[in-house]
Amino acid sequence: MVDGPLIQQCADPALKPAIVAEFIARAGSEDPLAVTVRSGNRVVLVPKPKTADEAMDLIRRHIGRETIRVGITQYPAGLGILEAGQLKPDLVDACANIRKGTALFAKVYRIVLKWYGNPTGEEALPQVLDDAIIAWQTGNFEGEAVFRTPDPGQEKHAEPEPAESDEVGVQTGDRREEDNAVLPADAVSSDPNKAGIRIDLSGIGAKR
Repeated sequence: MVDGPLIQQCADPALKPAIVAEFIARAGSEDPLAVTVRSGNRVVLVPKPKTADEAMDLIRRHIGRETIRVGITQYPAGLGILEAGQLKPDLVDACANIRKGTALFAKVYRIVLKWYGNPTGEEALPQVLDDAIIAWQTGNFEGEAVFRTPDPGQEKHAEPEPAESDEVGVQTGDRREEDNAVLPADAVSSDPNKAGIRIDLSGIGAKR
């Protein structure tokens, strides 16, 4: 079992230590060097690495071809990686793996929690945790690829800033403009489902 002090020191603070402990117990590994390789639904038998270098070499040999989970949290090694040279050895460092893994699991947990309607009652939370752990293991929840789905916890921060937001949005393509501003006719999105919302009809009438 992973030590409580290690969880306290390394885990994402958004998750309660009890949730982290259960997550690791059910979906993770006690071995920081654990490498699990899957091809579809089939587990590929690979030699158990004895050192961090052996673990990283094993990951590099299979990255891009099979699904690879690594370390205490069984973190998805291929997430955000385009080539083997981008892999970092912190994947098999106990504390770093817990930090990365619990931060990602916290996002998965929030995705599931949002789907349930963000319940606050304690009776709903075990089911949310069960589904979040299954989503972590499979990478999917209700048809969504949870590792690549935007974090619901960040949505509330996507708000326009006063005064300078319009200018910044035009120059940088900031999402604040897309969410809140009415675009001029020559800058309307080519998406026909959005065009009707973005055209300022009162402005066209004024030109006549």
